[in-house]
Amino acid sequence: MIITLEELEKATNNFDKSREIGCGAHGTVYKGIILSSQDVVAIKKSKIVVQKEIDDFINEVVILSQINQHNIVKLIGCCLEAEVPLLVFEFISNDRLRIAVETAMALTYLHSFVSTPIIHRDIKSHNILLDSNLSVKLSDFGASRYIPIDQEGIHTTVQGALGYLDPMYHIRGNLTKKSDVYSFGVLLIELLTRKKPVSYRSSQGLALANHFVTLLSENNLVEILDPQVMREGDGEVIDVCLLAATCVKPIGVERAAMRHIEMTLENIQASKDFSSDTADDDISSEIIKHGVGIDLGVEENT
Repeated sequence: MIITLEELEKATNNFDKSREIGCGAHGTVYKGIILSSQDVVAIKKSKIVVQKEIDDFINEVVILSQINQHNIVKLIGCCLEAEVPLLVFEFISNDRLRIAVETAMALTYLHSFVSTPIIHRDIKSHNILLDSNLSVKLSDFGASRYIPIDQEGIHTTVQGALGYLDPMYHIRGNLTKKSDVYSFGVLLIELLTRKKPVSYRSSQGLALANHFVTLLSENNLVEILDPQVMREGDGEVIDVCLLAATCVKPIGVERAAMRHIEMTLENIQASKDFSSDTADDDISSEIIKHGVGIDLGVEENT
């Protein structure tokens, strides 16, 4: 759907600052209402006009126009009149929430169930959104790359958020599906600890993933796990901790495939659902039922 600049300006009150719902390195996202249809939308506006931003804009349109999966954010349209690229998406609230199983399902779909596999390349908390039914919507495909079925990976310029970035990819520039697996593992650790991967440093200077794995090997997760997870959790939490550690192994070939990770999380969820007799509205039940829980915010590292 091609949307006019005039309609987007009306939808956002001329991109008023009060309509901003997110801001990142590549652009700003505004909440708006398309007057002709009364649809609530999220409008992504690049910050500056440079070839890299235009390339990412084209890349995101191409990828999202060819895939359809309920855990991936829906592209409604774009605007070709503006000085900077503009994309219009379905509006998804609660962009800091996570549900690990559905995120794994979205990544499995990209890696295994499209005609040409897609590596997302920028898995991080701000790109995992939830709708009003708490259903995951994976977003931001500007950095994503197709990978031929007969290839293990592709060599490309390193891109991604520090803290989530696969160290092998960071060093060598070789992007593989296992790069997404590493980033997903960091997401699991973020859920379990409520710490920010981008800014976290332990007293020894370790990044979040490295510190988590070190404490796991020392049987000392109490030092880093979120206290509520510690209070309410049982064997399922340990299972997810072990899975997260597998995802963030330094060597990519030692990490599991997303399909295996998805199935493991689904089994953890099913096991808890079968054994739990806790009321549905009990927060502790929700934490274990989803394997990692629902995070309403993360703590600053001190």
